[in-house]
Amino acid sequence: MHRVLRRVVLVCVVAAVAGAIALAFRTRPVLVDTIVVTRGPLQVTVDEDGRTRIREPYVVSAPLTGRLQRISLDPGDSVARDETVVATIEPVDPSLLDERTVAESRARVSAAEAAVKRAESLVERSKVSLDRAESELGRIRRLAEANAASPDDMESAELTFQAAGKDYQAAVFSREIAEFERELARAASVRSGQNSDADTVAEYLVIRAPISGEVLRVFEENSRVVSPGTPLLEIGDSTDLELEIDVLSTDAVRIRSGQKVQIDHWGGDHTLNGTVRLIEPSAFTKVSALGVEEQRVNVIVDLTDSRKQRTGLRDAFRVEAHIVTWSSDDVLKIPSSALFRSADQWSVFVVHEGVANVVGVEPGHRNSLEVEIVGGLSAGDEIVLYPGDRVRQGTTIERRQ
Repeated sequence: MHRVLRRVVLVCVVAAVAGAIALAFRTRPVLVDTIVVTRGPLQVTVDEDGRTRIREPYVVSAPLTGRLQRISLDPGDSVARDETVVATIEPVDPSLLDERTVAESRARVSAAEAAVKRAESLVERSKVSLDRAESELGRIRRLAEANAASPDDMESAELTFQAAGKDYQAAVFSREIAEFERELARAASVRSGQNSDADTVAEYLVIRAPISGEVLRVFEENSRVVSPGTPLLEIGDSTDLELEIDVLSTDAVRIRSGQKVQIDHWGGDHTLNGTVRLIEPSAFTKVSALGVEEQRVNVIVDLTDSRKQRTGLRDAFRVEAHIVTWSSDDVLKIPSSALFRSADQWSVFVVHEGVANVVGVEPGHRNSLEVEIVGGLSAGDEIVLYPGDRVRQGTTIERRQ
């Protein structure tokens, strides 16, 4: 009886040890994160820092040699066109009456008159472009009402019309500035002794604001003798802004005029919108924070939101811009973290009945977070996120809660 009992106990001990050994060497499931493949919107962007700048700033310069009286204006002061006196220059004898100064004054008058004629021709040309864009927009709208034009055609026509309007406004502004410089050159010519008498020469040259806006910078605040062309102060409308974004030249080739731009971290609690107006034709070298020389290109963006929506945004403020180079509202997409290279192709782990299986996929467009899948997966497939070295073909997995 005792012998039988010992045998039973020995069998139980051996079975327990064998079970413990089998349990120790059993393949345990690998804990992983998974996600279900879905369809949804995707957009590809070029993300860079940018800064605001005033669209049409104007630097008031001295038209002749003379003693500049102290400028009392400060940055932020408002000025009105043709009303606010921004600078006063006192003639300095006899330099204002020598032949060289007179000849230079005549040349500046001639150059100013030529600039006015050129500005007028630019206004006429931009007006023709604006009329044509308006006519084309009206035609596309009529076709859209008859379901004969696509939304893309409509959007393209609207962007072309908006760009033509901006060009026309810039041309009108340039003509106004050219006319102001012509009048200033004529006044300087009179005070330089051309067709003038002693009483005229004794008068001060008063420079009034060429545009309405605010004083941005004062370059010459104190009284001193200045020469022709010396910058005195800068004036502009601090609410009429555009963005200057420098991007890598390799990214610039994917950017086109009219593409949408999203602006974040500008100081407000919402995202601003804009459109690309210009990609500058020449790149420049810039050293990165890591000391690497990069070829970068400036992209100029027009803000499309109203000025009330971007209250507080001023000149030279930093922003974060996202230039949308491609977008779609319905694509099959997965997180970028699920992709890995296997046998010279992109692959993912598809979960089927608790087992990970390697499946080759064909990626399409991608951004920093998500990838479009052109082939290899279907909506509803479950895939592994962040696959590590422990996950291989046939590995039993357990979903992490």
